[in-house]
Amino acid sequence: MKVLVAPDKFKGSLTAAEVASAVAAGLADAHPALDVRTLPVADGGDGTVEAAVAAGYQRVRVPARGPTGAPSTASYAVRGDTAVVELAEASGLHRLPGAPEPLTATSAGTGDVIAAAVRAGCRRIVLGVGGSACTDGGAGMLTALGARLLDSSGRELPFGGAALSRLASLELPKLSEVDIELASDVDNPLYGPRGAAVVYGPQKGASPDDVEVLDAALRHWASIAGPEFASRPGAGAAGGVGFAAMAVLGARMRPGIELLLDLLGFDAALAGVSLVITGEGSLDRQTLSGKAPAGVARAAAAKGIPCVAISGRCRLSTPELAEAGISAAYALTDLEPDPARCMAEATPLLHRLARRVAIDYFSLSR
Repeated sequence: MKVLVAPDKFKGSLTAAEVASAVAAGLADAHPALDVRTLPVADGGDGTVEAAVAAGYQRVRVPARGPTGAPSTASYAVRGDTAVVELAEASGLHRLPGAPEPLTATSAGTGDVIAAAVRAGCRRIVLGVGGSACTDGGAGMLTALGARLLDSSGRELPFGGAALSRLASLELPKLSEVDIELASDVDNPLYGPRGAAVVYGPQKGASPDDVEVLDAALRHWASIAGPEFASRPGAGAAGGVGFAAMAVLGARMRPGIELLLDLLGFDAALAGVSLVITGEGSLDRQTLSGKAPAGVARAAAAKGIPCVAISGRCRLSTPELAEAGISAAYALTDLEPDPARCMAEATPLLHRLARRVAIDYFSLSR
């Protein structure tokens, strides 16, 4: 019997590769004869580069500015002429050196990484957008790629979404012969009640007044950079990076997990598999909106392969799990009710849960 272990990360606890390793060890312990394969996955957010590296892509480290504009280092993953760029690597909340900076945080570092990949000969860029610290409409990313954003006096604007309200003219970058795909499950428009500032700004430290400033600035930015793209689903992804990528760089958006599974060779990995095990830190309503476990389960179901999930906690009912294509769910909280201990002791708890999965599944199948 062949089992494929394809989890996402347990945020704040273990990477996807660490989760996969712990689950595989538990399965092998319960049934040493099992043929266990691992393929850590991601949906375009944190951990996307790690998942690509685990699948055989090469990690490349490059200089890139952080959300405050300070010099830093970020990674992308490459195979052939395809580069996997994770926005959170350079422009994520975890990259902030201190308190959030909702009005001035920039996506310039993401542009730095893209520019480095293009200089290295990459002609296909897969850009995973999630976990951003900025609400700058992707303006910082564009400046790193050669754009110039000028005020009425011809001066270049400083970083951050708030400054976009002073934009008077835009000189666009030239990024020829590069195909850019956005990996995202966000369908928000750029501005308005469901826009980047209103929905996600507070998560990045924006006060109600800040949200008003940013929403108005994004509206003005769109009027100059591409008004027809502002209402497109995904324009509000990563504080508006989705908008800039589509309006200026000609990017196409695909569901994050669908795109990443293609990149990671998931269909080929399913060959001969009898059971797929997926999971993430929390199985909840967001999981049903296209997160990694739902995407993995859907892909497994298309091949007629059952899928079970292991998570830190599970807040989905049996019918909801079935709707997502997950036949059973196992949670660390089944073994340890204290969330803090679940996070601290995730590896041994995953090992125990995996043993339970193996025993339950194979005892039922015999």
